[in-house]
Amino acid sequence: MTPYVAVLNGPNLNLLGQRQPEVYGRDTLADVEDLCAATAGAAGFEVRCVQSNHEGALLDAVHEMRTEAAGFVVNAGALTHTSVALRDALVTITGPLIEVHISNVHAREAFRHHSYLSDIAAGVIVGCGIEGYCFAVERVLTLTGGRGA
Repeated sequence: MTPYVAVLNGPNLNLLGQRQPEVYGRDTLADVEDLCAATAGAAGFEVRCVQSNHEGALLDAVHEMRTEAAGFVVNAGALTHTSVALRDALVTITGPLIEVHISNVHAREAFRHHSYLSDIAAGVIVGCGIEGYCFAVERVLTLTGGRGA
């Protein structure tokens, strides 16, 4: 089995390119997934991408991949600021977690300044656009020594 990096995207990220392009840019979720696949592929890894607007579906994805994935790249969207359940699922993963946000959440509304994920993440990348996903995949590969779980 080819080692893989799990890439999880939460609510509303399916609307990338359409929703608030002045904040999130014009790139689409497909562009994000292609970038992650190219970055991981260069190191002989695959990506498994999951996007859902439903918290339970993301929890199920974490449970399914938690011991198989080399690591996780997670943009939980609004669930970053609200979901203890997602946090509790992510503490069970065996590889590193990198939290990603396309926009600089610290330069936005105050409620976006708190993350339930940051303290369990090996790294947090904010404000780098979709390129942040590339950085996150690269960081997972660095932290795992380029080896699968």
